[in-house]
Amino acid sequence: MNPIDLPPLRRAAALVLLGALALGGTAGCSPAADSAAPRTAQARKSPPTGTPAATSASTSTDVGWVQLMTPMNQQAVKLLALAAERAAEPRARDFAGRLRTGQEAELVRLRALLARMGLPGTDVHAGHDMPGMVTVRDLEAARAAEGPAFDRLLLVQIRDHLRQSAQVSRSEITSGGRADARELAAALVTARETSLAELERLPGAVRALG
Repeated sequence: MNPIDLPPLRRAAALVLLGALALGGTAGCSPAADSAAPRTAQARKSPPTGTPAATSASTSTDVGWVQLMTPMNQQAVKLLALAAERAAEPRARDFAGRLRTGQEAELVRLRALLARMGLPGTDVHAGHDMPGMVTVRDLEAARAAEGPAFDRLLLVQIRDHLRQSAQVSRSEITSGGRADARELAAALVTARETSLAELERLPGAVRALG
């Protein structure tokens, strides 16, 4: 189903998601999505044995969401792993450790969804400056920071990651075609809302986040 064919509210939500994907500003996103299309169409014609037909019908929103959320989590986990060594505030260190465990568990489910959709596990957004994505430059800055400076960087980057991934996941809930993708997106939104509330209560959060 093309987002243009959706009812107004659902179409708006789909465009939010697809707009977020387009913010990378590169043509590199389009070929990856296009190359996935034949595999997605084939999955619709021949759903795997034991898989409900409704679960195998992927839309462009489903593809865009899972191909964005997977690297977003992968990059966030790298930053969260640094917190075990560099975070000065014990509560921030504990928060980062628990969040890392949760994001790694989500990655297992995201990668399984990629496989069910017949999509490659490669990062189609590699090198793109996507909203909410922890970039290579961000990780370099984190490795160079220590103590309170690292804590500030951690809080800002993870806040942005949680907010943006929640936003695109809400678009998947509204406009996605796959029941399993929408279910996972709903779980991610709930987890992010809980994590954001906790992050904003951490020592130094008010000063760091403004």
